[in-house]
Amino acid sequence: MVACASVAIAQTPPQAGEPKRFPQLTVEQLPAEAQPLAQEIIKISTSGIGGPYNIMLRSPVYADRMKRLLDYLRFNTSVPARLNEFAILIQGNFWKSQVEWSAHYPMALKAGLSKEVADDLKNGIRPRNMQPDEDVVYDLLMEMNQTHEVTDATFARAKALLGEQQLVDLVAVSGTYVTVAMLLSLGKVMPPEGKPLPYPVSKN
Repeated sequence: MVACASVAIAQTPPQAGEPKRFPQLTVEQLPAEAQPLAQEIIKISTSGIGGPYNIMLRSPVYADRMKRLLDYLRFNTSVPARLNEFAILIQGNFWKSQVEWSAHYPMALKAGLSKEVADDLKNGIRPRNMQPDEDVVYDLLMEMNQTHEVTDATFARAKALLGEQQLVDLVAVSGTYVTVAMLLSLGKVMPPEGKPLPYPVSKN
């Protein structure tokens, strides 16, 4: 079994007075052709065009493609919401992404992931009392994160339990949220002011 190790350190907030790497865009600042996309995002995103979308919208065509991919991977995927959110938390934890964990932890619990499993993941131990499908999701994604490959045994377990479409969709959402974590890290994006950071930040 794969341990719940992570090579990442917590993403650190900007220093006091440090200018934002990507100042918050408004709809009016976007090119005219990108404004309808921004309005679509505002309707579905709890952060509006903040968070990762504020960075994505610097490249409007990419933002459009990514938004449609996320529409599928979040709302129309073949993967049950509980497992989908677990996959996102695995990457959020692997990257120690303050925003990704803050946003998706409550979503995962709402989707049916147990608090014990989520908290164990965050605390760096292999989650206890996982359901069989959660167990295989964890092993598959941790193997991919840590070794960049999947053993035949893990692949066989995952395919038998999830089937081909869910297996593909699971890896797709996992990889997509690596991209989201990277964009958030690039922009030093943090949770809303006043919201506690899920990962402690070194004071050094």
